[in-house]
Amino acid sequence: MNIVKLTPAYKSIIWGGNKLKTNYGKKTDLSPLAETWELSFHKAGECTLPDGTPLSAAATDADLGENCKGFDFFPVLVKFIDAQDKLSVQVHPADEYALKHENSLGKTEMWYIADADEGAGIYLGFKENISRETFERAIKEKTLTEYLKFIPVKPGESYFIPAGTIHAICSGCLICEIQQNSNITYRVYDYGRRDKDGNERELHIEKALAVTNTYPIEPKELNVRTVEGVLKGISRFFTATLVEIDAETKFEKDAASFRHFTCLDGEGKIGGVCICKGESLFVPAGHEQFTLEGKFTAIMTTVRKYYLRIEKDSAIKASVIDDRGELIKEFSAPVGELSEGEIKERVLRACGLTESDIS
Repeated sequence: MNIVKLTPAYKSIIWGGNKLKTNYGKKTDLSPLAETWELSFHKAGECTLPDGTPLSAAATDADLGENCKGFDFFPVLVKFIDAQDKLSVQVHPADEYALKHENSLGKTEMWYIADADEGAGIYLGFKENISRETFERAIKEKTLTEYLKFIPVKPGESYFIPAGTIHAICSGCLICEIQQNSNITYRVYDYGRRDKDGNERELHIEKALAVTNTYPIEPKELNVRTVEGVLKGISRFFTATLVEIDAETKFEKDAASFRHFTCLDGEGKIGGVCICKGESLFVPAGHEQFTLEGKFTAIMTTVRKYYLRIEKDSAIKASVIDDRGELIKEFSAPVGELSEGEIKERVLRACGLTESDIS
């Protein structure tokens, strides 16, 4: 398979706007245009090749790479989201619950803020620990947002949202979302909005109560520089790297993972194929060395494996490295100051990883 430009699936939802058409070059009659699914093998909306063939049908196992072979489903989905109005307050389940109750993957995700109006923000987790009873009462009394942490956002910021975290994108945000390949959302509050038929949108309160973590999370940006760019979010399902090109740059062959580029700004070429703001390209795993040229910024999505290395001397050092040997984070402490388990936990937390993300 060669490097190819992709056509996304388009989604019209009541909270969407038109920035994806006016500012990102999307061509569709849908209005409002809420989402474009830039990399998707999901049956609810697949991206396609220029001739209309779904990428899922055209790409071989070798094109996807060795790291995808350990998954029952293609693990990742990449979207643009234009929130002219606020999205519902919602939560996504983790894999164990989703597989049991929905026959689907769960949904851990990452947001890269591509554009934001003045005053725009997100809800991310709770302000403080709350009980299940308080959570349920706040839903019923429609006071839930009083308990949520509101974070003003700016372009260029990124936020990692583990499954089980209550959240909402508020109006004025345009986001590139990198997520597990799942469309399972449990709405808990939708501001009393009604759809085009005059009906309030369905809520999923019991399921949300079962999967929501009722404690605060502290958002941290990873911002680790690698040979190809700056890591913004990592998990066993996806790795998101910010790639900024202003001079000819070569990327080496990688049989372990495909590379998917979503252009956020500017224009250029990847392996001789043109890309400009709003467009996406797919580079198959195993493609020979290729050149990036022009002046553009993109999110590159891959599937990497991560390993934990422990070294002991006068200190215990734990390091997270990827399948190419790149150091992501390390943490050390003198022997006796912290246990090996505590040191492991700290370095994993600094990466936004859990033990289940480690190969």
